[in-house]
Amino acid sequence: MHRRRPTKSGIVSMFSGLLYCADCGEKLYYSVTGNYKREQANFFCSSYRKNSDVCSAHYIREKVVESLVLENMQRVLWYVQTYEKVFAQRQLEEYGDKKKKELSEKRRELDKAKSRIREIDGIIQKLYENNVIGKVSDERYATISMSLETEQEKLKTKVPKLETELEDVKIATEGLQRFIEKAKAITQLTELTPELVHEFIQQIVVGKPEYKDGKRYQSVEIYYNGVGIIREATPEEMEEYFQEHLKTKGVGKTA
Repeated sequence: MHRRRPTKSGIVSMFSGLLYCADCGEKLYYSVTGNYKREQANFFCSSYRKNSDVCSAHYIREKVVESLVLENMQRVLWYVQTYEKVFAQRQLEEYGDKKKKELSEKRRELDKAKSRIREIDGIIQKLYENNVIGKVSDERYATISMSLETEQEKLKTKVPKLETELEDVKIATEGLQRFIEKAKAITQLTELTPELVHEFIQQIVVGKPEYKDGKRYQSVEIYYNGVGIIREATPEEMEEYFQEHLKTKGVGKTA
């Protein structure tokens, strides 16, 4: 849950807590003037104020953020509602073979760690028994058991992290379905509200501006809750989906 803290003027932005700097990773702070004017409200990199050597003094106006988010959400919601199956398939494909390979490796790593933990229990028990009957000296027993226990503790710390990472995959799949259901519930999006923004948006990553031919350009990436960045279909792909849609509906067929 993102906290929306008011400025000194008492004004709270619906985007507060959501914007992050693409360069240093820190949050962007919300700033308004004493005599609040919507056109002047902006978000600026918090790192620069703390240490100017860490990042640059770049900012983005709140009005620009609102316009970008509204336009992006309108396109995304239309895309999901019109081509639900295509959207779901594409998001899963974005997961990619590389990610699947990483998950497979993590599962093997988890199984190996759990197996080793059990194995160490058996070794320590056997070592203790040999120490009791005099086969292993007290000094050697203490050295070996301490080493094994240290290894085991590291593994026990590692196991929950691996389990969490694997659980996150399941959550991601469920998150995709929840996102689709929420998107289908929005019949017409004409303006943003704080509730709607925080229900759909996970974070907004803003880069520092670049200038080309006298024009200012600034990258803005919108991450949605449950699905992350949504790569929209190209115009060519949309035309292909539309033609497939017409075929399934039987449009254009003659008797």
